[in-house]
Amino acid sequence: MGAMSIWHWLILLLIVVLLFGKGKISDIMGDMAKGIKSFKKGMAEDDTPPAKEAPKQIDASAKPAETAQSERTKTS
Repeated sequence: MGAMSIWHWLILLLIVVLLFGKGKISDIMGDMAKGIKSFKKGMAEDDTPPAKEAPKQIDASAKPAETAQSERTKTS
């Protein structure tokens, strides 16, 4: 007696469809599906590690920059 039988669920479903209409229920379910997809996409983006930059190559023929200390000794 405590559990609802299949007939109770069918009558309840019929009342819900009559109150909201078939179109409104499908709109709600479509919006819910979009929300779930958006949530999953957001979670997937958080899990991916950030892309690393390519290592910079040092040009061996370039002259080293002068330091501030060497510039001060030249002007003195």
